[in-house]
Amino acid sequence: MNATLVLPELDANSFWHDDSGFQGIYDVEHFIRTLKYDVQIVETIPDTHKNGKIKKLKGHTMHPPRDAPISWYTNVALPLMKEHGAVYMTPFSHRLAEEIDNAEYQRLRCRVNYHALRFKPHIMELSNAIVSTLRAQGHFMAIHLRFEMDMLAFAGCFDIFTPKEQKELRAYREKNFAPKKLVYKERRAIGKCPLTPEEVGLILRAIGFDNKTRIYLAAGELYGGERFMKPFRSLFPHLENHSTVDTTGQLAKNTRGLLGSAVDYMVCLLADVFMPTYDGPSNFANNLLGHRLYYGFRTVIKPDRKALAPIFIDREEGRANGFEEAVRRAMLKTSFGGPHKRISPESFYTNSWPECFCQMSPKNPADKCPPENTIQILHSQFQSAGLDDPTVTKSNVTDGSDR
Repeated sequence: MNATLVLPELDANSFWHDDSGFQGIYDVEHFIRTLKYDVQIVETIPDTHKNGKIKKLKGHTMHPPRDAPISWYTNVALPLMKEHGAVYMTPFSHRLAEEIDNAEYQRLRCRVNYHALRFKPHIMELSNAIVSTLRAQGHFMAIHLRFEMDMLAFAGCFDIFTPKEQKELRAYREKNFAPKKLVYKERRAIGKCPLTPEEVGLILRAIGFDNKTRIYLAAGELYGGERFMKPFRSLFPHLENHSTVDTTGQLAKNTRGLLGSAVDYMVCLLADVFMPTYDGPSNFANNLLGHRLYYGFRTVIKPDRKALAPIFIDREEGRANGFEEAVRRAMLKTSFGGPHKRISPESFYTNSWPECFCQMSPKNPADKCPPENTIQILHSQFQSAGLDDPTVTKSNVTDGSDR
């Protein structure tokens, strides 16, 4: 498309209660600098200068289809961008097909996710301070405990709640999601329901973690409150979250905001072990799984909810003999963060192997790891070719023919 990217806008919906935006969370200068040889990026949409007048350029709103092929952008979006000068695409989560027959595009995704997107320095400093505090007492595990109202309503898993809570969940689902007939027993039997905190605790106990294990919980407000946390806490009493470990007080006023989620992300990334409890339509968990795999195949515990569901149902119905052994057998089939072939429906964002991994001694030269000074080499090539350095900031005022 040969397009210039305007810094993206973050969804500041009612769930987050946070309008700090992309610039408030991410290191914009680092983002632009890291991608300078891939795409030109500006912070705001440029004005146009035509016939001696400056005109504010307004993007034409488009709604890309989910998992759109590259051809949609070249055949549909590009002509409209040329016509209007700019296009504003919303929403943009999962709007480009994951499986693309172009290895360089896939590697670009990894450059964006794992190199260009870096939180602002104060967030990184706070996250590192929390990790240092946790690690001063030994190894620790981070768990993304996805048991909040929005995910439970999305999954349609209501029956374990009180009539009042079920009514609230149904109302939330009707307001926020497309109508769909969901039967709890059917959903539960095929592993479509988020694991309860107690189920998470039972899995960990079955695979060998004892009550001395230190756990950092990355979670919002758990639906159902303490009655669901009590069984988990009895199994694993050494629990922390960003509010209990933060000595600066920065997170006390931002418990549901982007700052708290950013810190949770970094602590989960740096933890000795990471466990997501619901990796369905969860960008947080999926990106973390991919990020940890990319940075050295760091250990993850990814429960196979479909395999575990009948084991938990048997236990609830009084057939508990061999429960822990059955859980161990189900869990041994997971990868624990090691390299493995991506098979649908596993996401590219969860597992970018092998596209984003190079080889020190490859048979195919295309798989060779790039030199450490790649950016300097590219800069020298631009200079020797007499090309402008893409990092040089240009005016926001452009010629009318410059679309």
